[in-house]
Amino acid sequence: MTDTDLLITLLTCVMLMALVGWVSYAKTKGSVDDKDGYFLAGRGLTGTFIAGSMLLTNLSAEQLIGLNGSAYGYNLSSMAWEVTAGFATLIMALVFLPRYLAGAFTTLPEFLSERFDDDVRRATAALFLLGYGLITIPSVLYSGALAVLRLFNVPEMLSIGHSESLLVTILVIGMVGGVYAVFGGLRAVAVSDTLNGAGMLIIGILVPLFGFAALGDGSVLEGIKTLTSTHKEKLNAIGTPSDPTPFATIFTGMIFANLFYWGTNQYVIQRTLGAKNLAEGQKGVILTGFLKLIVPFLMMIPGVIAFHLYGPELATIDLAYPHLVANVMPVYLSGFFLAVLLGAVFSSFNSLLNSAATLFVLDIYAPMKKKVIDDQTLISLAKKASIVIALFSFVAAPMLQYAPQGLWQIIRIFTGFYNIPIIAIVLVGLFARHVPAQAAKIAMVFHLVAYSVYQLFDDVITIHFIHIYAILFVLEVSIMLFIGWRKPKATSWQASNRRAVDLTPWRFALPSAILLLASIAQLYLLFSPLGLAGEMGSGFWIASALLSVLTVVLFYLALTRWNRRYENQLEKIHLGES
Repeated sequence: MTDTDLLITLLTCVMLMALVGWVSYAKTKGSVDDKDGYFLAGRGLTGTFIAGSMLLTNLSAEQLIGLNGSAYGYNLSSMAWEVTAGFATLIMALVFLPRYLAGAFTTLPEFLSERFDDDVRRATAALFLLGYGLITIPSVLYSGALAVLRLFNVPEMLSIGHSESLLVTILVIGMVGGVYAVFGGLRAVAVSDTLNGAGMLIIGILVPLFGFAALGDGSVLEGIKTLTSTHKEKLNAIGTPSDPTPFATIFTGMIFANLFYWGTNQYVIQRTLGAKNLAEGQKGVILTGFLKLIVPFLMMIPGVIAFHLYGPELATIDLAYPHLVANVMPVYLSGFFLAVLLGAVFSSFNSLLNSAATLFVLDIYAPMKKKVIDDQTLISLAKKASIVIALFSFVAAPMLQYAPQGLWQIIRIFTGFYNIPIIAIVLVGLFARHVPAQAAKIAMVFHLVAYSVYQLFDDVITIHFIHIYAILFVLEVSIMLFIGWRKPKATSWQASNRRAVDLTPWRFALPSAILLLASIAQLYLLFSPLGLAGEMGSGFWIASALLSVLTVVLFYLALTRWNRRYENQLEKIHLGES
């Protein structure tokens, strides 16, 4: 890249980022003056903004590089984390969200305080903050900075070393991204996420198209033909025990890991808690599930293209996507690509920062004061907390380059300390109303001890860590139910109904759920030995036809019969009858 090309790239990137910032400011001006405005976007987010923000909060540089690297080095088995998330979004939309909105909760720990007690609230908030502050936020900054370094050769641009370039890039990304979260609140995060999400979609389509053209000597169709006719094993999503994501794990711990992420993880669900009404919230969450289905095409197929173009010769699998982009992306689009990449990193970073500040202010600071605190004081404190957390992450992020086990291993280990106990506590809290707070505390302590022991002896315990998730989930739920049986609450918990927003469900929620589940199944048929990974013979077409017939029948039943039953059940929940 020449100096002129570099200048054009940087100017284009700055202009596009400035445009996103201006639109975000215009959309949020005067809307963050009170607590609901700052933390929940005034409870006015529509389905489009919820879906755009949830998706881009989830997708960042680590997925862009990591998923393509996995496809380059192995196959499409890791698409399970993306595609099966659709099931978790349905549980969130149909089961969790109506209960969250009925209670008008701002955070998940606030719900746990009402269901159990303040100790459970504080413990959960502390687990979230430790996880966000020590690993999640620094890892987002680190992986984003690493992607920029690899794609645009920052050390050469600035004539400084790798470590210095990494630090500079982290600081720039962190400071710019933090502005949205600190000064704009959740609405600014949601608006910027949606705009950047549109850019991510465009880039996600263009990169494989340019890749196919390179693979087909200028012809996209020839490139597609080459990809689907040679090295077919790369298109197999049915993972074996030796693959990164064995197929069996989809039906064990992955279910609970995804339920935690999409149904209880504060920085993901916060935008759903700010929904304009239940119908808009359900539209946004279910649309997110559908959008996750295109991730394998946008974030894994380029990795397979890279294998076809370069073979297994790259130094590491994580170089697959950066190498492909550097070779096929036209210079005139490099500024747009950089803006989108940074936008994705900003999205995850500022969402985490906003949620961490929300948890600290509303679930730790405010309850300790035991008095009513005015909204302006809370917002001011949240901004200060965001700045402190951001500064801490600037220090922690560069240190990840020295992690002996690698970034992905650290993220996996630390997430496992709090994801399973939280989803177990939430599910038991919702559906076993007699279980006391003591049970949740014991389950939490049990998990921390048991999971620590597993990590200490992971070289002896050969069970896949996702299966360990499932085993611990079953044990923790059993512990809570046993305690609830032996020492139940004096009076069963009754959910509150504050009705801050309209709780009428979306009419097409259940039919859309049927279509989403069918689409997940069809995608697995496509990327299986029956489909593109094999000969795509009569077995594929017969299975697809049967799935289509079943989908039509279930869609009709959902629209004509199940909708009314679902609405009646929700009404009972809102009245505190179940």
